[in-house]
Amino acid sequence: MKKLIALFATTAVASGSAMGAIALSGTASVSYDDNGSAASATTYDADLTVTGTAGATTFTQSMDIDAGIAVTAGTLSTTIGPVTISADTHNEDDSATVTSTGGLTSDSGDNRSVTVSLDAPIGDATIGLDDTGDVTVSGTFSGVAVAHTVQDGGDKTVGSASIAGMDISITNDAGSSDWSIGTTVAGTAVTLNSDKAVTATFGVTGNTVVVSHTAERASRASTTSTKHSVAQKDAYTTIAISRALTSGATLSATYNTHDSSLTLKAAVAF
Repeated sequence: MKKLIALFATTAVASGSAMGAIALSGTASVSYDDNGSAASATTYDADLTVTGTAGATTFTQSMDIDAGIAVTAGTLSTTIGPVTISADTHNEDDSATVTSTGGLTSDSGDNRSVTVSLDAPIGDATIGLDDTGDVTVSGTFSGVAVAHTVQDGGDKTVGSASIAGMDISITNDAGSSDWSIGTTVAGTAVTLNSDKAVTATFGVTGNTVVVSHTAERASRASTTSTKHSVAQKDAYTTIAISRALTSGATLSATYNTHDSSLTLKAAVAF
């Protein structure tokens, strides 16, 4: 692996002689939420992504720039013939404080990694290997996109396809399966998933309307000392109406039946 990283670093430096380019993109928004019967609140969000390209080498860094600058992601990748080398350069804190998903109570440690992918001559498949020993085989076969990862703690398989006008995706992670089905009926895009959540998206006189129903979330106790418990939450529905303005901004209004709240948001992406 030391030789691999040295090769990667040498290649990235050598690419500096090529014509480079830097691209900036990001989003910014301000939201006012009346929070139903609770106190109203105004929130702000701004994110920036810097992408630098030199030949076949690209570095991308994402940042949260609300009040200060906090790095949220960083990736360095390069291509050498049929081989692609990608390094996750950001060591994020993956601990959680919320009780909606039951995440880790403390940071799991350094999660930076290097992945080597090879466009192997086995049909349309690509083989990837990272420095943790996980092996991923992915490709599209007869219109079905499949990715299978051999890893410690249980293999993971992800598949997706468009069949008879329906977009279907299935994920099996260490024996636990999730799925979603999406289709369009009379101009309305409808999505249903294994969590019993339903979303319908359609256009009305220049506006985009999204109606989403989320099923009840059952409580779940902490399974180990490293995982948070999950709090119970009743089923709820949101109705969001958004409109893109000629100025480049998007205005939206979202009503949430969970707390009878109305959120007004102005956002721009560049």
